[in-house]
Amino acid sequence: MRWLITGAGGMLGRDTVGELLRRGADVTGLDRAALDITDAGAVGRAFGEHRPETVVNCAAYTAVDDAETDEARALAINGDGPRLLARACAEHGARLIHVSTDYVFSGETRTTPYPEDHPPAPRTAYGRTKLAGERAVLEELPGASAVLRTAWLYGVHGRSFVRTMLELEGRRDTLDVVDDQRGQPTWSADVATRIADLGAKLHRDTGAYGVLHATSSGEASWYDLAREVFRLAGADPDRVRPTDSRAFTRPAPRPAYSVLGHDRWREIGLAPLRDWRSALHEALPHMVKGISSDVDS
Repeated sequence: MRWLITGAGGMLGRDTVGELLRRGADVTGLDRAALDITDAGAVGRAFGEHRPETVVNCAAYTAVDDAETDEARALAINGDGPRLLARACAEHGARLIHVSTDYVFSGETRTTPYPEDHPPAPRTAYGRTKLAGERAVLEELPGASAVLRTAWLYGVHGRSFVRTMLELEGRRDTLDVVDDQRGQPTWSADVATRIADLGAKLHRDTGAYGVLHATSSGEASWYDLAREVFRLAGADPDRVRPTDSRAFTRPAPRPAYSVLGHDRWREIGLAPLRDWRSALHEALPHMVKGISSDVDS
């Protein structure tokens, strides 16, 4: 099976290309410079050249706060781009795995995990544009597409909350971290593994279509996550102090509750992602090594 990964220069894109290469797959990764998914001509040429059977769209406008004043640009990348990819997949008989986000939900009043079929209600420009992309993919490519919502991603490549905590641990005596927002810290390498598994199922026409939630099991606050990062790094977790969202005002409101349910994985015969603590325990040494390499270079 021939794979094409868009947004291959980002955290999840790089991990997905790496996972597929480890499996011996025929994979092409195109970063933003190599493929602008908002350019219909460029998309058509990429399909003509690479003839993908499965496309994974990791390309996205992810500047959540900037999107509040740049919604048109965010919509072009997060909404129009996925539509162009889905149309190209339909034309060429390819399948599409599209990466989305927990921001399609409001996160305001819920206290139990959002099921995959819960009605979306985004509160931010970023969430609205990502929802537009979901709907475009499912409309243009029904029966041959999967939407993967993920959240609280961290990984070896690129910026993340976990990386920031590792860096600040060495520079500050104490840290104030929000304790009134709950979600699922998720290692991008685990998501990449599930993308590869899902692509294989899609290729066999097993009915593994529609919306799935690719987040780690369990839940935590940012404060919980920061304490666990400190503990695993050999630092005193009590150096992390709890605060609330009022201490960090942002242009785009963050969901207070972003925990996603995982029933759909079981329905298609795959296990949900593992518990977030287990993943973080495995991921952290790789991240520390990556930070050290960046400093040395």
